Parts: sequence; C-alpha cells; structure tokens
Amino acid sequence: MRRKLAAGNWKMNGTAAALAEIEALIAAHPAPAADILVCPPATLIHRAAKLAGGSAVAIGGQDCHAEASGAHTGDISAEMLRDAGASHVILGHSERRADHGERDEDVRAKARRAMESGLIAVICVGESLAEREAANTLDIIGGQLSGSVPDMATGENLVIAYEPIWAIGTGRVPTTDQIGEVHGFIRARLERRFGAGVGRSVRLLYGGSVKPGNAAGIFAVPDVDGALVGGASLKAEDFSPIIAALEAA
Repeated sequence: MRRKLAAGNWKMNGTAAALAEIEALIAAHPAPAADILVCPPATLIHRAAKLAGGSAVAIGGQDCHAEASGAHTGDISAEMLRDAGASHVILGHSERRADHGERDEDVRAKARRAMESGLIAVICVGESLAEREAANTLDIIGGQLSGSVPDMATGENLVIAYEPIWAIGTGRVPTTDQIGEVHGFIRARLERRFGAGVGRSVRLLYGGSVKPGNAAGIFAVPDVDGALVGGASLKAEDFSPIIAALEAA
C-alpha cells in the first residue's frame, strides 16, 4: 500500500523567519496519516532539518549536481544535501528545465547520483500548453519518463511528480479526467519498464496550482498519491488543509 505524500516546494522563497512555518506545520501534524515533505531553499536546509528532527516532517532539497564534488561553483551535491539533513531532492522541475536548460539526460544523471547517495529523487515531468493543445501530452510525458528516470529506480528511492507546466502558479488546473489519464499512463509505463512490483510501489504526485479548495477533488483521482505544492506550501495555514485533504482521501 503506497503511503500518501504531501510535498512542499518553496522555490526561491524563505529566509530564517520562514522556519516558523515549519514549526507550525510540525505542531499541526504530530502524527499524520500521510508523509509530509518540505523543500526549502538550500540556505535553510540544515536549520530546517535540525528543527524537524524527530517530527513527522521531512526536509528535502530543490536540486543537486550529478557529480559528488569538484569544480562546480555554486552547485550543491547530493552528498551535501544528505549531510545537511535532507532525505529527498526535487529534480527536473520545469523551471530548472526552462531556466537552466536541463535535459532529460541531465535529470537522469542527477537522479542516479541522488539515489546512490541515499536520497529519494522526486522527478518532475509535465507538458507545456502548446503540447497539451496539440494532443502531445502522453508522448511528452513518456519521453521524459524514459529519459529522466534511471534504471536503478525503486519504490523506495523514486517519486514521480506530474506538473503540467501551464498549471504551475497560474491557477489553471487540468480536469480530473486529464489528471487521471496522465497518472494512469505513468503508472502503466513504470510497470512495463520495472515490473508490476516496482511500478505499483512508486508514488505519483500531482502538482500545479494545488490549493485547499481543489485538493480533495484531485486526491480522489486514481493513482494520485499526493501533491507537489508550490505557493500554497509557504504558509502552514495554507498547506495544512491540503495535508488534511490528503489524509482523508
């Protein structure tokens, strides 16, 4: 049985004062029926992990380098994230793909390093509005899955997040039928590639303008095992109702 996961991606937001939101989240969910993950900016990971130690809230990074160390100014390795207290890392987010030119093979190399370092890789896939309107969604998602997910993936070290690019931060959300179609497709692809056991154990998250008001409907869709939440994860008062909706799903 796959345990549900509510993951928050703070993106480039948050200074030390924002740690109070993690404290509030811990207080609000002392024994949640779903896993909770917060991925703050790199400057807060160590402090957030110390704060969350012993609680039900896990801490993750937002990216890592494909190499363990070296002359890569400004980058952070998976080993460094693990040393700072992270247990997960988001990889291949559409903003990384767009802003930094990350290709599927780059995401795959990063994911391999993350898994080898003991981190759980949260690999993001998703189509643009033009690709959706051209009815190319499943082709795009299939290609991203094939290219971005390493062969060493298991249900213990991999999470897939479907984030349609046109829904991220826009307030636009696919219909539940559209979400269900993509999640069912991802599940089938994983089962075909890794076998039924692994394929059925990988958690599939939906991301893209998830809010307290639409969370319950999204979580009722088959093969939606949780959410990767952006803006609504910055405040505990916004993130907590989403977590509660997931627990009730």
